[in-house]
Amino acid sequence: MPGLMSRASLVVKSKLSKLLDRAENPAETLDYSYEKQLELLQNVKRGIADVTTAKKRLELQTSQLEQSIVKLETQAREALGAGREDLARQALERKAAVQAQLQDIDRQVQGLQAQQEKLIASEKQLATKVEAFRTQKETIKAQYSAAEAQVRIGEAATGIGEQMADTGLAIQRAKDKTEQMTARAAAIDELTESGALEDLTSSSDALDRELGQLSQQSQVDKELEAMKAQVGAGEPQKELSSETSKEAAE
Repeated sequence: MPGLMSRASLVVKSKLSKLLDRAENPAETLDYSYEKQLELLQNVKRGIADVTTAKKRLELQTSQLEQSIVKLETQAREALGAGREDLARQALERKAAVQAQLQDIDRQVQGLQAQQEKLIASEKQLATKVEAFRTQKETIKAQYSAAEAQVRIGEAATGIGEQMADTGLAIQRAKDKTEQMTARAAAIDELTESGALEDLTSSSDALDRELGQLSQQSQVDKELEAMKAQVGAGEPQKELSSETSKEAAE
């Protein structure tokens, strides 16, 4: 049973593969692939923009922290000058905390800077590949269109295309039917002339035709007897004609 199911699955997959291959349009496939690559390129560009924005925010925060450090140091000097060592110590402690925070932000900025440079390099490489693919895509599409046109022209010229094959079959069927009708018409004419079929378009019936045939036969017999008599008597052709005319008149 598992072997049967495996074979059935293979048959279905092979049939489906043939259907997909027949339905696939290379031009549409290439255009779709190109669109996907453009989407990927746009995603990389958006990533670069996001990293750059984050780096700019940290740089603004760094600037604010640097200003805070200068301010705290100034406050510490003023407090020490006023004899408030305790206040000067607090200011310097805050300055140290801000400096630690500033160092952490600097490390983040450096990391974002490296990431930004890496993304920019990747974007340039990807843009080059996408442009090369676009050129190759258009070339392949042009070659495919030319080959497809050549195949259609060849099929039309040789009659092996589906449409031309249908046309050829229609012409052959028309010829066969024409020959059949021609043969049938000839057979009907032959049977009608022989009397096997009655000509319904004629006003005379079978009896009239038989009487007419007897009358013709009698006339022929009379002419034949007259010719025999003339030939036997050796009369000239003129008399034979005269006698024939008399017999015909009688």
